[in-house]
Amino acid sequence: MASEKDAADALPFSLALIAGGCAGISVDVALYPIDTLKTRLQDPRGFLVSGGFRGIYRGVVAAALGAAPGAALFFSTYESVKPRLKQLNGGDESWLHHSAAASCGEVAACLVRVPTEVVKQNMQVGKYASFGQAVRGVAGSGAGLTAFFTGYWTTVAREIPFAFIQFPLYEALKKRWAAMQGRETTSWQSGLCGALSGSVSAALTCPLDVVKTRMMLGAASRGGKSYSCVRRPLFVCVSPFF
Repeated sequence: MASEKDAADALPFSLALIAGGCAGISVDVALYPIDTLKTRLQDPRGFLVSGGFRGIYRGVVAAALGAAPGAALFFSTYESVKPRLKQLNGGDESWLHHSAAASCGEVAACLVRVPTEVVKQNMQVGKYASFGQAVRGVAGSGAGLTAFFTGYWTTVAREIPFAFIQFPLYEALKKRWAAMQGRETTSWQSGLCGALSGSVSAALTCPLDVVKTRMMLGAASRGGKSYSCVRRPLFVCVSPFF
């Protein structure tokens, strides 16, 4: 009976796909100016050199194109993995299930998110004037198609701890709020829980986000070599901070 109930409660794959895609586009486009300012602040050349407050919507086309498939991959993977982990645990739910399911979702979403980020961030700092120019520039950088996946493992290394912090906190806040009011949380209440959990997660994983950005922008060390985690341990990539 428990497995039948879990199957009934599980969000259908198609619905998770559509809802995730719509949510991804809405969030990425609405908050794009803030994302641009963050990228420029993380650029080692400096905020003003990379564009300052000018052209804060530069690269929004790349963000919009990647938002729907990236978010859809994440939410569909998350909603598919979470009930299976619960079922494997005899029907008992744990914060580890939310974290593990979210981590799986992030790994899948990064297959779309990273190429989008590479193009978008290089446009945000003014390296390319148009989406087509950015795609051609990245592809012709010498590394071929692999250039679009620069910083993939660093992004994954950032997204997994982000997920391990955000989703258990998000689910816990929703459960506590629901228990306090005696009914399920509304959409705006869930949104507030998501905003708080996301803010905490973003603050704690910000250093890895800086590393990811500088790798995608092709930042070089003092010795003139581009940062890379392909053949070196992850901790070497913290060198952009020094």
